[in-house]
Amino acid sequence: MRYKDGIAGLCVAGLMLPEGVAYAGIAGLPPQRAIMAGIAGCIAYAIVGRSRFAIVSATSSSAVILAATLAAMPGTVADKAMLATIVVAMTGAMFLVAAIARLGALTGFISRPVLRGFALGIAITIIVHQLPIVTGVAAHGGNIASFVADLIGMASRWHPASIATGAVALGVLLALRRFPALPGALVVLVAGIAATQLLGLPQRGVAVVGRIDTAIAWPSLPQLGWGDYSRLAQFTVPLVLILFAESWGTIRTLALRHGDIVEPNRELGALGLANLAAAAVQGMPVGAGFSAGSASEAAGATSRATGLVAAAGLILLLLFAMPLVALVPESVLAAVVIAALVHALDPSPFVRLWRLDRDQYVAIGAAVGVLAFGVLDGMLIAILLSLAALVQRLAAPRVARLGRLAGGHDYVDIARHGDAVAPPHIAIWRPTAPLFFANADRMLALVATGSRADPAIHGIVLSLEESYDLDSTALDALIAFDQAMTKAGLRVQLARLHDRARDLLAAAGETDLDQRSSYSVDDAVIALDQFLSDGKNRS
Repeated sequence: MRYKDGIAGLCVAGLMLPEGVAYAGIAGLPPQRAIMAGIAGCIAYAIVGRSRFAIVSATSSSAVILAATLAAMPGTVADKAMLATIVVAMTGAMFLVAAIARLGALTGFISRPVLRGFALGIAITIIVHQLPIVTGVAAHGGNIASFVADLIGMASRWHPASIATGAVALGVLLALRRFPALPGALVVLVAGIAATQLLGLPQRGVAVVGRIDTAIAWPSLPQLGWGDYSRLAQFTVPLVLILFAESWGTIRTLALRHGDIVEPNRELGALGLANLAAAAVQGMPVGAGFSAGSASEAAGATSRATGLVAAAGLILLLLFAMPLVALVPESVLAAVVIAALVHALDPSPFVRLWRLDRDQYVAIGAAVGVLAFGVLDGMLIAILLSLAALVQRLAAPRVARLGRLAGGHDYVDIARHGDAVAPPHIAIWRPTAPLFFANADRMLALVATGSRADPAIHGIVLSLEESYDLDSTALDALIAFDQAMTKAGLRVQLARLHDRARDLLAAAGETDLDQRSSYSVDDAVIALDQFLSDGKNRS
């Protein structure tokens, strides 16, 4: 282990402790559950994972989803504590199943704009729910709007000392961001403890964390039926999705920044073992959060030993510092959470999407979904928006007519290149998306309509470079298109047809259409021009 890894691990441990205590508060669980989860998660990930920067511990987003899950389940406080352990174990099991099934590539189906929108919505949700802790009142509400209205309605009861403590802590945290190697959360934590003792904050009405019980009780399962387990599993699915999306986003971003190699299916397995380890110590769901990963990077981590040192640092804090942690003002912990999420409020990614005129409504829709319908339903809405954006882009029927650039063999969209010239009597068409069941008929109908509209057209080149493979619906549509064009007196020549699609045509018995396939547009034009010339000569 290198010296830098030791320093980085200690710095990260100083961040994990206050964040863990705060995240446990979000989930409505005792602080030790987040601390033990961080210890178990870091050790398990260091053994299996591959990112040198990833710090696997409780995260703000998973804490919110866990809180929503527990709120939806009946039972006593003790029952819900055990339900949390079951959820964590289910999370680990789902990660392992996904790793065995090699489903890591499915993370690509949740687009970055959707993740940005979800992150914005969940950041606003978490920050708003920290405000009652800062103001010293208990606000309630079924949604963000009613929650804020209730909080504002109690403005006359806000506690000035608690607000001042939280505001100073937040200001110091934001100021210390200019020194990324400095563990700002630990500095504020120590300052909060000192303020409690020197200024007598509890006597001034400022709530403190209080005693943290670090004992691990032997787990016992509440009396649940199959329907309860099924419902918990339904809640666990979005938790797994957001944990992996958040973790993979952090891991991949940091890996790309430093030229490291990571593999999604291995990371799925590592997160699965980390969550099973967290369940064994009755912890919270764990993932590679961006704030802890960034802190590890900024502190100069060079290997996964950083996570092991961070776990050891947490153990030392558990053994020797818990009486002091009990003196931390709750408003300071709220400030730690808010500071960790301030980066998600940055509007520049949304401004960029608006400037590009791409996916801005998807990102905003994901954020509004979380704010309007809650974290769980908002996550599902975000996923549906991501898939809807994909389907809309693939299903939108658009084809480009191609022409040859002067003095070369390159064929480009005539509508975008004024110097491109279409060959005489031949229309060259290129679908701008892969042909599949939702768009094949409409795209080929556009090709047919455009070709029939010009009486001078006697042949069609259909360039299918976007279609690596064809489903049965697209295959049938292509065969029907060829037959319709033949009846209309138009010869069809395929270009840039992939081998898998060729094999499919041969398997379907369409050997003639298969033989009318070329590997380039230029070859297809030459073959079709030769056929048309031979036909004219014969006539």
